[in-house]
Amino acid sequence: MKSFEDRENAFEAKFAHDSEMQFRAESRANRLLGLWAADLLGKSGPDADAFAAGVMRADLKEAGHEDVVGHVVAELAGKADAATVRAKRVECLSKAKAELASEG
Repeated sequence: MKSFEDRENAFEAKFAHDSEMQFRAESRANRLLGLWAADLLGKSGPDADAFAAGVMRADLKEAGHEDVVGHVVAELAGKADAATVRAKRVECLSKAKAELASEG
């Protein structure tokens, strides 16, 4: 029975680790998306960081990432449509996962 418990604990630890890494990747992707959108709006420095933080907070409204897409589209006011924002978010998520993997 000990090996079964060890195996169960290992699966639980892996699930917890994978969930944490997914959360960190999503959060980082939202920040990158926010910085991209801030650049489109001509924001830089602390203003861009504050804008990106607002995008990250928008993700707390509902499950999934459509709340972030809607927030960014509304903030951009015609500078990018939802499809463009979704595509950019996919790109940002890929970049975020690569950054996390390289950090070890």
